[in-house]
Amino acid sequence: MRIAVLSDIHDNIWQLDRVLKRVQGADALIFCGDFCAPFTLTQLAQGFAGPVHVVWGNNDGDKWLLTRNASAAGNVTLHGELAELELDGRRIAANHYPHIARQLAESGNYDVVMYGHDHTAHLEQIGKTLLLNPGEVMGRFGKSTFAWYDTVTGQAEIVAVE
Repeated sequence: MRIAVLSDIHDNIWQLDRVLKRVQGADALIFCGDFCAPFTLTQLAQGFAGPVHVVWGNNDGDKWLLTRNASAAGNVTLHGELAELELDGRRIAANHYPHIARQLAESGNYDVVMYGHDHTAHLEQIGKTLLLNPGEVMGRFGKSTFAWYDTVTGQAEIVAVE
């Protein structure tokens, strides 16, 4: 199973469109927080046909409307602050914050822990757990990035998008 991992769109719908073109064909998408506005969630849901798993970020303000839009989309699952998933036999945790992600990774309870918030793409092996930050879709600090996570190999790759 090939999973696209995104974070920190911050309403840059133009970059989101570029990233969505690159992740077509993924089996699932995990979003690590900071849509900002509800219309950004809607664009993500409409632009990706597969299941979308979402955790809140610190800039996701109108959670009522975000929740309504997610329900209307049909392919979005909102997990709150923490998603704990098992996909294709892999134990996956996702949240927005680096310090929480590190603690989750250090627990050894997951195959991969995904996070966002600091807009910095990062891959690190902690024991048997992969710690993964896909970077930022918004492109504030340079190129937009996202990540691929492969459940068969347990490996991840950071991808830059022009």
